[in-house]
Order: sequence, then C-alpha cells, then structure tokens
Amino acid sequence: MEYNLADLFESIVDTVPDREALVYTDHPGSGAERRLTYRQLDRAANRLAHHLQDSGVRPGDHVGLHLYNGVEYLQAFYACLKIRAVPVNVNYRYVEEELAYLYRDADLVALVFDAEFTERVAAAAPRAPRLRHLVRVGTPPPGAPEPARPVVPFTEAEAAGSPDRGFGPRSADDRVIIYTGGTTGMPKGVVWRHEDLFFSGTGGGAPTGEPVSRAEELAERAAASGEGLVFFPTPPLMHGTSTLTALIAFHFGQKVVLHRKYVPEEVLRTIERERVTSVSLVGDAMLRPLTDALAGPLKGTDCTTLFAVSSSGAILSDTVRAQFTALVPHAMLLNNFGSSESGFNGTATDDAGPDTGFRLHVNGRTAVVDPVTHAPVAPGEPGRLAQRGHVPLGYYNDPAKTAETFFEADGERWVLLGDMATVDEDGVVTVLGRGSQCINSGGEKVYPEEVEQALKAHPDVYDALVAGVPDDRWGNRVAAVVQLRPGAAPVDPAAVQAHCRSHLAGYKIPRTVVFTDHIQRSPSGKADYRWAKRVAGGE
Repeated sequence: MEYNLADLFESIVDTVPDREALVYTDHPGSGAERRLTYRQLDRAANRLAHHLQDSGVRPGDHVGLHLYNGVEYLQAFYACLKIRAVPVNVNYRYVEEELAYLYRDADLVALVFDAEFTERVAAAAPRAPRLRHLVRVGTPPPGAPEPARPVVPFTEAEAAGSPDRGFGPRSADDRVIIYTGGTTGMPKGVVWRHEDLFFSGTGGGAPTGEPVSRAEELAERAAASGEGLVFFPTPPLMHGTSTLTALIAFHFGQKVVLHRKYVPEEVLRTIERERVTSVSLVGDAMLRPLTDALAGPLKGTDCTTLFAVSSSGAILSDTVRAQFTALVPHAMLLNNFGSSESGFNGTATDDAGPDTGFRLHVNGRTAVVDPVTHAPVAPGEPGRLAQRGHVPLGYYNDPAKTAETFFEADGERWVLLGDMATVDEDGVVTVLGRGSQCINSGGEKVYPEEVEQALKAHPDVYDALVAGVPDDRWGNRVAAVVQLRPGAAPVDPAAVQAHCRSHLAGYKIPRTVVFTDHIQRSPSGKADYRWAKRVAGGE
C-alpha cells in the first residue's frame, strides 16, 4: 500500500469500523446532530464517489468544495480521493468576482456547494467554462436564481451511488489542492502529492511522535491505541488547518467533532458533552471570545478532559493565553506555526511574546535562508523561512510564482515561505512577519505581527491589526486599527502609544491609532490587512 490518503483512510475503516468517527451539530443549540462510525462515513463517501464517477468526473479532474462545515464536506473530500479526483477548497466568503476567478483558475469540472450560496454560484459558474456538474446540499433560499447548469440535490446524488468501494488502484502521487486565503492578493492553489501532505500536513500519522515507516503501520497503531481522543477543529474546513486536523484524528482512529459555524458558547457546551480532548482554532479572534464565555455566562463548564488547545494561522497573545490558562490551567496552549505551502513548521517557545518576539522550536526540515542565494543565514541575520523534503509541487496555473517560490538544493526540493525570520545559535527561530506586509518607514522595517502583539497586551484592547499607510515624510507610517474590550472606558490614542513604548522600539510605535467596533477577519480568524489599511486611511 502506498501513502495515498484514501487508501490510508480505508485501512483505518477496515481496522476499527464500529468506532465513532464523526459527530456533527447542524445548528448549535438546536439539538440536531449526526453521528457516524468509520464504516458509515466510508460508505457515505463511497456513494458520492460513485455518483461523481458516473457523472463523468475522472482521475485528475478538479472538484470544488464550496461548503460550510459538515458531514458533507468530509464526505465529499474523501469521495474525490477515492476516485483519484482532486478536491479543491472554496472560500465561502467570496463574492461573485472572486468565485468566478477561483472556479476558472482551478479548472473545476464539478462543484459541491451549500444551498445558501446558490445565488453566488449561479452568478459565477457561467464564467468557468469547464464547470459542468453541480451538486447542492440543502434547499436554496426562496427566490434565489437557479444556476444555468442542471443542479443535482446532494440527497439524490448520495442515494444513486453504491455504498461499496469497487474503485481502481491509487497512487501516492495523487493530488490535493489547497487554495490560500487570498488576504494579500488573489488566492493561489497549492498542489500537494498525497504522500507529501501526509507527512508534512498530518505528521506522518504521529504529529508529536515518530512518523510511520510503512503505510500499513498507520492502521496497526490505530488498533493498538484504543479510543478516547476527541478532536474538535473549530475553524472552517475550507481552510487547510481544520481539514488536516480532521485527517490527523482519522489517522489515529479517533473521533472528530464539528460545528457548522463557530459559536463560542456552543463550543464550550460541546467540549463538556463530548468530552473533547483537543481543540484547534486560529488566534485571539477565536480564543478570546471562548475565554470570555468561560469566564462569564458559561462559567463552570466542565473542561477537565481538555488537554490541548492549538492555534495556527495567527499568534495567540500573552494576555489571552494568561486569561485562558487561569480558567483551564491543566490544558496546554500551543502556538503552532505552518502554512498552506509547508504544512507544520514548529511550535512557539514558552517565552514567546511581545517583548521577546514570536520564537519557535522548528522541525528539522525548516530553516532560515537568504531569499536570493538560498544559503542558510548566519545567526541573527534576517532571512526567509524555508522548508525541505515533503513540500508541494507548486502553484496551480502559476509557473512564474512556482519558480519564484520553489527551488532545489543539495538534491532536495525546498519551498521558500513568505515569512521573514532570524535564527539564533541554539536553532530557535524568531518570526518577524510576512514579508509582503512589512512596513518600510523611513528605511526601518516594521512587521505588523510584532506591533499587534504589543497592542493586545494592553488590558483594554480586545483585538488589533496593523498596516502601513502613506506618509509624506517617512514613505509609510505605522497605523493601528484597534477594537476595545466590551465595556471598556474610552482610551486615548496617546495611552495606547505609551503602552507600546514599553514593548517596542520608537520607530515601531503606531503613529496613527483608529478605534473600531469590530476587526474584520476571515471566518478562521486570519487577518484582513487590506481592510485594515483602508480603515486606517491608507486607501
């Protein structure tokens, strides 16, 4: 057996068929839920796989998943893998122009979408010439225009397909495409081989231990481990982090819990009810409201089974970490670092924070290199993060960006990440921030993430984003968009600046501070820097 994600999943199913694999709550608080064993989830995926195959979807064809969290998302994901089609995540926040671009750029031939998005699909689909097959989950809103192409209800597609397998052989070279969030430009499709994604994205079956050395070993470990772990990926599955978290759980033969949308109070109730052991989320935007709920209306919620809360895609601030730890002292808080192009890179050190920087213990495949020569930088010198070994093949439909980002050195393939960083004598990496977001103010480089950490250490600051705005004297100046905590008294911008001076060099202090009622982020909590720049007066 090769390291093919469908083969690996089926090996788990055949080993622990009656274990509970997935618990899904449709509308938090409604009591409506679905529970599937590994056998039931496998048969559900088989049904949709046969439907797609019978509808003309062939190996290598691209199938879009334009869905909220739900059984259907993971069912469709595995259905694609089973027939060697390529699943493509679609950001459900996108409007017509963005959807048309992604549908077309990804060369989608089929789309599985939630009924709420019918109007947007109807508007965007005609501009994607290869898109010929539509499967809709649920009932569209009254009056929503129907797409010009015929639409198959998901229930009919599922009912028409056989629950048995009967698929052809697969390969470790089969593909998965993960489209980036597009918060700094148009989204790009990162092309992964199954084997590379298995090792870089899911830790080779053991994210915190020794990866498997044989594909068959994955099921052997699942059988030996027993059950009892419950993974709760709370961000949208449309972002790679949550889908990979689900795959990690399945590779262990354990249970995944899903909510359709993120509602902090319901997340806590589910942690208590399902005896959740591990929660994944994205930054303060998700952990802070969870902490507020636990300290307020959901005080006393039983979180005794929770032993790990991990964040990736955004940094947890010291303030929020301290507040959560005071409420759930036995749970580990993990500031993980990774990307769509690299999978997992490392975890923040215990002393990482606004005064020391975002410091990481990285894995052996991650290094800091010169962006031009690709040679490792000397300790203390700035460079770009890079990862070797199991890395993607490149960006779909973008050979120029692929050539710019991926390179070979010493017989290994590398990917050059967008984050600037330094490394010390002990190999600890300090991430400075995304190079694309770096603010050049009078020749000094300022990374927004560092300033945001300092801002969020202020006791009255709930959330903050930092961007560069044009300045006649300095070229650009540092500007902050700040959301105060609910109920906080008005804060003078000068007080915010004075607070930052205790953490940052003078040239990093925000020269402009704009207060807002709400910080705009993606559904997973990732920063929207284009919005921040506009609000701060930069556009």
